[in-house]
Amino acid sequence: MALLIDGHNLIPWVSGISLADPDDEEQLVRVLQNYCGLQRKAVEVYFDRAPVGKAGVRRCGQVKAVFVRSGVTADEAIMARLRVLGKRARNVLVVSSDRQVQQAARAVHAGVISSDEFASELQSLMNEEPELDPRNRLLTEEEMEEWEALFRKGYPRFGKND
Repeated sequence: MALLIDGHNLIPWVSGISLADPDDEEQLVRVLQNYCGLQRKAVEVYFDRAPVGKAGVRRCGQVKAVFVRSGVTADEAIMARLRVLGKRARNVLVVSSDRQVQQAARAVHAGVISSDEFASELQSLMNEEPELDPRNRLLTEEEMEEWEALFRKGYPRFGKND
C-alpha cells in the first residue's frame, strides 16, 4: 500500500526534526527512505510553501517528494492526487491530521492515519533491532573446520575421468 503524506503535518511528530530546521524536509525524506527500505512501500510526501524556483517533484529512491508551488497547499495537492487516483485510491494510506484531508481520503475509500499515530509507528520501527538473516550467521568451530578441510582438499577438475 502506497502512502501519501502531508510532510509539514508530520514533521512536528517525528523525533529529532523541527519545522524550524532549515533542512526539515530533507531530514524527513531521509527518515522516509529508511522506512521504505524496511517496509518495502512507496511514499509520496507533500510539502507546501516551496520557495520560488524550487517547486516540483524530486525522487529519492522509493520516496517521491512533491514540493507544492506557492498559492497551493499540500492538503489541496493530496486531495487532487486522490481524485486522480480514482478507484486506485483504495490502495493508498493517507498520513495527515488535517480533518479535511482525512474526509477526502475516506470519501474515495483510502486508508487514513493521523500524523502522530504514524510517527509513533515510525519510531517503533526505527527502534527495532533488525532480525539477522540466518544465512549471515557466524559459523561454528566445527563448520569452520569442515570448510577449511574442503578448501585444502581442492576441487576435482571438471571433464577429467580420474
